[in-house]
Amino acid sequence: MKKTDSRKMTVTFTVFLITVSLINACSSPGGNASTAQPAAEKEAEKKPAKLTYFMEMSDATAAVVKNQSETLAYQEMEKITGIKMEFQHPPKGQGQSVQALNLMIASNNLTDIIHTNWLSFNGGPEKAINDGVIIDLKDLIEKHAPNLSKILKENPDVRKQISTDTGKIYAFPDLTLKKEQLTYWGLGIRQDWLEKLGLQAPTTIDEWYTVMKAFKENDPNGNGKRDEIPMNINLNQIRTGNAEDTLVGAWGIGFDFYQEDGKVKYGMLDPKFKEFIATLQKWYKEGLLDQEYATTDTKLFDAKMTGDRIGSSVFLAGGGIGKYNQLMETKNPNFKLAGTAYPTLKKGDVPELGHKINYFTGVGDAVSKSNKNPIETVKWLDYKYGPEGHMLFNFGIEGKTYKMENGYPKYTDEVMKNPQGLPVSQALAKIYGFTAKVIDIRYNEQYSWITPLQKNAVKLWSEPLNKKKMPPVTPSPEESTKYASVMNDVKTYTDEMLNKFIMGAEPIENYDNFVNKLKSLHIDEAIKIQQTALDRYNKRP
Repeated sequence: MKKTDSRKMTVTFTVFLITVSLINACSSPGGNASTAQPAAEKEAEKKPAKLTYFMEMSDATAAVVKNQSETLAYQEMEKITGIKMEFQHPPKGQGQSVQALNLMIASNNLTDIIHTNWLSFNGGPEKAINDGVIIDLKDLIEKHAPNLSKILKENPDVRKQISTDTGKIYAFPDLTLKKEQLTYWGLGIRQDWLEKLGLQAPTTIDEWYTVMKAFKENDPNGNGKRDEIPMNINLNQIRTGNAEDTLVGAWGIGFDFYQEDGKVKYGMLDPKFKEFIATLQKWYKEGLLDQEYATTDTKLFDAKMTGDRIGSSVFLAGGGIGKYNQLMETKNPNFKLAGTAYPTLKKGDVPELGHKINYFTGVGDAVSKSNKNPIETVKWLDYKYGPEGHMLFNFGIEGKTYKMENGYPKYTDEVMKNPQGLPVSQALAKIYGFTAKVIDIRYNEQYSWITPLQKNAVKLWSEPLNKKKMPPVTPSPEESTKYASVMNDVKTYTDEMLNKFIMGAEPIENYDNFVNKLKSLHIDEAIKIQQTALDRYNKRP
């Protein structure tokens, strides 16, 4: 960004605030905003010096900054708006963010903005509103967020997805608006190992078994040791990362909840799921699955990948396929990590389920009930959905992190060939970290789809039909209480038992007992709640 750009954006934001105020004044009875506006709203119009913000940092962000406030975009936003963001980050680790959020709510010491997946909130987003954790943003967005309002008007499916069944809007959403952007995660395999062993990329479960056996027995990394790990997949991790159907989709069923012709089903109750788990148990017993898969965190996974040991896993297009190919360029010029198709049972069949997100996944910025400046907060959040904010939180600062070429924002070498040697994922994280916004497809074109390997990966991962995917349904507060109670017990039990089955600690012959236990935990009631919620969702305007 040129030196004048920050001043230009400041003026733009100021004009934006004045325009919104004038619109509000004109729309008030008699056109007199000072007499028509409630006292609480007048007070909220005062610009706060700072706002507090609860947000879990992504792995890429945590690797390059200690606090989100250190990122380029948020520093620039402080210059533009005059509002300082004070971030509170929960500890990293599975379940840590949810635990920290629950503790914050219990202490009644809420931050002004809370960034989380509200569809996973205990009791659902409607309950979060009814319990006084966050506020309904529908009216505030209509009055004070012209940028997001415009997006919702132009994309009715998005409005449907970010609303509750009663029409409330609970968060400024993290959005992907182009269909090409909805798939970015899938299976990846060491293409150079395949080529060395004269093998083709597997497309069926049986072919995966053949390939993994070859990886284990034929020393494809060439170090003279049998230290190759044919596959590393942690079911409990991919279950919460939109990639839960990676392998089980080959059987035509979902991992958890899915639908067939409008009827909700739960994958683990299907006899086919037993076949799936029996397959993983066999792979684990024969050393084809990483024996440490359940305890391999991001740091250890990185070490195994860059140590030339892992043959296949689940990867992001940018933060996986792109990341590891870039990291290994000089260490191992032959290294080639490529995407591969979601498998089927029968060769030639089209996969039924794979990775595909909704336009809105439930992740977004909500305004807490404790926020004393909800209007100014809404205006601040809305700036990210306007032209200047959109560019800032997707590309950074013109002249530093991107430059315009024939109307196209092209990342500079600060991002693509980082002087400190950072992977593109981490260089981008230094720009904006983690935030709710509309993700620009030109970001994907330069990050997720930058190399032929990445482009081909996304193409392969986009093959599944995904007609059985559930939309972002929202159980009612009453349903949510029961649903949360049931699913907390179900998830605790299934997380433990699936690993026991896979590792052979629990005989697969006991799977029917496992199903019976799920029923005793009232999984059928959870299915009924999901069904009712789906029926309501389908009736939304």
